[in-house]
Amino acid sequence: MAKRSKGNGKPSRDLKNLTFWGYKRENGRVGVRNHVIILPLDDLSNAACEAVANNIKGTLALPHPYGRLQFGEDLELHFRTLIGTGSNPNVAAAVVIGIEPGWTKRVVDGIAKTGKPVAGFAIEQNGDIATIAAASRKAKEYVQWASEKTRVECRLRDLWVSVKCGESDTTSGLASNPTVGNFIDKLDPFSVTTCFGETSEITGAEKVCATRGKTPEAGKKFLKTWQAYMDEVIEPYKTSDLSESQPTKGNIEGGLTTIEEKAFGNLEKIGKKTRYVDVLGPAETPRKGPGLYFMDTSSAAAECVTLQAAAGFAVHLFPTGQGNVIGNPIEPVIKITANPRTVRTMGEHVDVDVSGLLRREMTLDEAGDALIDMTIRVCNGRLTAAEALGHREFVLTKLYRSA
Repeated sequence: MAKRSKGNGKPSRDLKNLTFWGYKRENGRVGVRNHVIILPLDDLSNAACEAVANNIKGTLALPHPYGRLQFGEDLELHFRTLIGTGSNPNVAAAVVIGIEPGWTKRVVDGIAKTGKPVAGFAIEQNGDIATIAAASRKAKEYVQWASEKTRVECRLRDLWVSVKCGESDTTSGLASNPTVGNFIDKLDPFSVTTCFGETSEITGAEKVCATRGKTPEAGKKFLKTWQAYMDEVIEPYKTSDLSESQPTKGNIEGGLTTIEEKAFGNLEKIGKKTRYVDVLGPAETPRKGPGLYFMDTSSAAAECVTLQAAAGFAVHLFPTGQGNVIGNPIEPVIKITANPRTVRTMGEHVDVDVSGLLRREMTLDEAGDALIDMTIRVCNGRLTAAEALGHREFVLTKLYRSA
């Protein structure tokens, strides 16, 4: 365990030599899970993918409702998310099934760039039964191959961590979100790659967030991204206000009466010192080296985590106030809360209890160290509460109506 700090924000343990055990992938990335996924290109292929996963134990189907008659940027995001999901380092191998071969091959070719095993199957002119049989044989080959992969010792710089908060309340901005911020401030100097998002939820604190860019260009890019979300999504479709959406009913019950209160609590997740190096589009992989990134995402939990996993993040930190049960099929989600009621009534969903911060029984540095400890344990193979409870929320982001 970490030693007690003096509360000055400095690491209270030797992080320089801290390592974890992960799976080294063909492209050099490191995963903390070893999934073989059965990935549907479109909604019509869900049944076949689920049949393959039922046939071959140890595989994981990822059904979703989209993929037909999408076009333009909506289609590009669809492909980016599916390819990114299969490319995530927590995935050892992938089987892709689609209704027709052309778009199926595009996803297969995108995943294949990582060097990992991937195969595609089309249902047209084959039918479900033949497709399921052929895909099952390949999935069996992949899952047996993946079962012999072994973990190797990895450096902190190999770790990619995404963050998002959910069902926030007053305890979020006061304690659980700052715990994540403490985590990021401590690990950023060791070249850990991190990511935050939730574009609409920064409303009211957008100018402060812009000042947290590492360069003026990064700050301007953030403001441009935030304004585009307002102009293209919020303003055209809002009613009188965003009540019960931003903030949600749970936020309001927990004491957050305005989006501004929620926004400033949200920003506590990026710490006091760390500055983001770039602004990413949805499901876009970071290209500017280690550091903190902002991603343009919905504030909906499952959508946001799905996009961050598709960008390549291997473990997720999720502070919650009122209690949120979100998980993800390929990226383990670590829940942190400082709300004593949530610990009492929803304790089975909580991985890290930092309610001691509000009782002054622990310091913020101690809370950050506890989160670092749990993250390393999860990287080494410990199941999160969401994984143990079977939460596998996989929700694609759709930009507009299909043709």
